[in-house]
Amino acid sequence: MLRDGARCGLAVRLPDGSIYGERSAWISFSGAGFLSWPFVRGFPILLETLINGVRAFNRSIVLAEGAAGDGSGAWRTAVSIALAILVAAVLFIFAPHLLSSAMHFINLGGDVDGASFHLWDGFFKCAIFMAYIYFIGFFPEIRRIYEYHGAEHKIIQAWESGENVSARGARRGSRLHPRCGTTFALVVICVAIILQSFLIPLFLKFWTPRDPVAKHLLTIALKLVFIAPISACAYEIIRLGANLPAGRLSFLLQAPGLATQRLTTREPDACQLEVAVVALNEAVGGGDDYDVSPAPYSREFKPVITEK
Repeated sequence: MLRDGARCGLAVRLPDGSIYGERSAWISFSGAGFLSWPFVRGFPILLETLINGVRAFNRSIVLAEGAAGDGSGAWRTAVSIALAILVAAVLFIFAPHLLSSAMHFINLGGDVDGASFHLWDGFFKCAIFMAYIYFIGFFPEIRRIYEYHGAEHKIIQAWESGENVSARGARRGSRLHPRCGTTFALVVICVAIILQSFLIPLFLKFWTPRDPVAKHLLTIALKLVFIAPISACAYEIIRLGANLPAGRLSFLLQAPGLATQRLTTREPDACQLEVAVVALNEAVGGGDDYDVSPAPYSREFKPVITEK
């Protein structure tokens, strides 16, 4: 799935080996008003990326199975997003908090009103994040997704170079790209370490519940609230790193994200690159105005009818 402005293109390799492509509107929350302001737009963009990504993923599953769909796409997307948010909260908020509390219990860190607690919390966030994306890559299905992820990056690199975009030509490109969701997630974690280590102890200096459990629950609630400003700052850092001319500063800003992408991308094969080119062709609108050479594909989906 690739996006170009207000539309996105989706391409799927069908069970019979052919490629199906379709175009849809990009669900956006950051297009107008104050939600498009710098240091505000990052959180709406995070939400819309999650929603559009899950929607496209669920749609691709239905298409890859050769089914037309049963009309439950909206419900499937809503449930998938809810589960994704729940898993993310458990892995990257509750688990690091519990582990940091354990470090305080064994006298290797402070309580929630001290910076050391949140430094441990950030360390565990990074460790869980890196371990998670590394180990799920051993599953064949996830590895396949990582390969398609690399194909998307190669096609984008070819498109941004201004040359003709084809599966054969894109193979020479890098599978790493500075404006990637993986980079966004990593920068969010890094910014969270800095801001939470300062802002949460500062807040607790003004008011702290007497009950220890309430104090921990308040801290977790503050972490959830801070997701919006943290993601907003992270987005601006990524934009800055991507727009800076080549040099030491741009390298320092981009290097952690690009290194992490070595875990979340794999070298794609020719068939996967063909699918990515079709997705790009659908996203940019196709036609003679764009120098894109997709493999033959269909925009008319014919579901597979199975006998019962």
